[in-house]
Amino acid sequence: MSETKNSFEAGVGSNALKTPERVVFITSKTSAQVKERADRQLMSYPQLILREVIAFEVLTIVLVIVALAWDAPLEQLANPLLTPNPAKAPWYFLGLQELLHYFPPLVAGIVIPTLVVVALVVIPYFNVNIKGEPLWAADRSRRFLIFIVSVGLLLIFLGLYRAWTVLVPTVAIAGLTIVSFFQLKRPYRLISFLQTRPLSWWVMTWF
Repeated sequence: MSETKNSFEAGVGSNALKTPERVVFITSKTSAQVKERADRQLMSYPQLILREVIAFEVLTIVLVIVALAWDAPLEQLANPLLTPNPAKAPWYFLGLQELLHYFPPLVAGIVIPTLVVVALVVIPYFNVNIKGEPLWAADRSRRFLIFIVSVGLLLIFLGLYRAWTVLVPTVAIAGLTIVSFFQLKRPYRLISFLQTRPLSWWVMTWF
């Protein structure tokens, strides 16, 4: 059998981007250098800002034309002596107003908004499933117990206040999550797909 000999060609140069795999001898008077690539650059001013101003002006012109061509469905002037029934809140308070249909004022106006604000502040400080591993990948029994207790308390809370529009999808998502917990010999494609979903996917699907 003939032995294969690996041959290396010696080259002179300091550009590691051109020949990344090589043996380099660095003495006290030399240093390894990497030449910077001259990529195409776009300055923020005036190129980028000028394009944004042009896009803003075009959008403004389009909105003005639409406003002149089509009338907005506005109602008559407000009458302080006549309150419409039902009275709708502005769009930025419409979500809170809709919550009042399903929960008491204390829960819909104070408890839920406070929990949402606290969650928005606290969640970024937690390591929230960055790897995206399946929900039942590790600590299956412990996670299943936490899931059952959490969902049970949530269903009791929703049932007491008769929030059926929230309770029904919660039951559906919880049922699919429980189905994905059990290991079947020949699972269907849907079950196999659900078993690979992380916690973030289940939460966003529930929302």
